[in-house]
Amino acid sequence: MRPVSTPVVARSCRDRRGFTLLEILIVLAILGLLVGVLMTSINSGFFAAKEGVARLFVSTTVKVPLQVYSLHMGNYPSTEEGLKALVNAPAAKAERWKGPYLDDGKLPIDPWGETYLYRSPGVRNKTTYDIWSKGPDRQDGTADDIGNWSTEGTK
Repeated sequence: MRPVSTPVVARSCRDRRGFTLLEILIVLAILGLLVGVLMTSINSGFFAAKEGVARLFVSTTVKVPLQVYSLHMGNYPSTEEGLKALVNAPAAKAERWKGPYLDDGKLPIDPWGETYLYRSPGVRNKTTYDIWSKGPDRQDGTADDIGNWSTEGTK
């Protein structure tokens, strides 16, 4: 009797270890797609959070300091005085000023590093004031501006 030997081709397929270049490229392509989708969702969530912070500031956070200022001074700061009046006493009525009205005593900046804009009397809130952020594009008067009129409504 002769010993049975296995064919060389069958042995080489069984002994093969590792991945081919094509398999590695497919895995890398799938990983790249997953990273792209993940980064897109993280970026959109990050921008939505920034917009939320700006909306919160213009609709509620600055409202109380401005109302307290108005109680002490008799009216809201003028457009010329702006939000600086919440930090530094205006020269005209310095004896009535009891500030600073902002906790840290500094002018607030929006999530994009720009100062908030202020106007009193407001164009959109005619009996009070308008306060807004220029938004992500940092351009005033564009569709992405975030102002207190979006939550209080146009009067």
